[in-house]
Amino acid sequence: MSFWEKLLNAIGNTAGNALSAVVEAIRTVFEGDPETRRKVAFSVAIIALSAKMAKADGIVSEKEVEAFREIFEFPADQAKNVARLYNLARQDVAGYEAYAERLSSLCVTCAANCPVLEDVLDGLFHIAKADRLVHEKELNFLRHIAEIFQMSETRFEQIAARHVFSGGDPYKVLGVSPSDDFLTIRRRYHGLVSEHHPDRLISRGVPKEFHVIANERMAALNAAYAAIEKERRAA
Repeated sequence: MSFWEKLLNAIGNTAGNALSAVVEAIRTVFEGDPETRRKVAFSVAIIALSAKMAKADGIVSEKEVEAFREIFEFPADQAKNVARLYNLARQDVAGYEAYAERLSSLCVTCAANCPVLEDVLDGLFHIAKADRLVHEKELNFLRHIAEIFQMSETRFEQIAARHVFSGGDPYKVLGVSPSDDFLTIRRRYHGLVSEHHPDRLISRGVPKEFHVIANERMAALNAAYAAIEKERRAA
């Protein structure tokens, strides 16, 4: 039996109490297996919050569904189970705030600017921008999720800047200031590259399919550093 089947068997069929059932199932069904529990908790967070975010602008586009599949690949024979969980989350009477609060509590490393929760937020941004436009309601949704995740406004703006298609501020992407000397900027860049290396995601229990986000993140960091380096050389 797959972990999806175990989870859904423990949840039952009632959408109205899906949130409580999901969280309790993760706590109990996978008790004694912390690695699997982390992966399941992360996967459920992405599924549940993306289902809630789909309601943010009132439209679920095909591109958003495709983006979801890009970062959350699952065996074909588990598609119905994943779809069932997605629909339970979408129909649940609980709001997205409750999902964010309860699911983030499953992260044992949870703290201000928790890297695991940043991975979740990056995944949600990836889905939100699939139609090449992050709607205002989606951005407000993501901002509020970040607040619930105890992320600072500065950290949120840095994450958001990574997902801007064009015209993004490279200094904001790296979390540095135009007044910083280039040595400071280079050290910051190398620190971020180390922090966001795909191997770090594995150690945080992030599913391997999510590495498309890691590659996207690294590309944004590299582009920002290259833009600043070019600017400084031209000065």
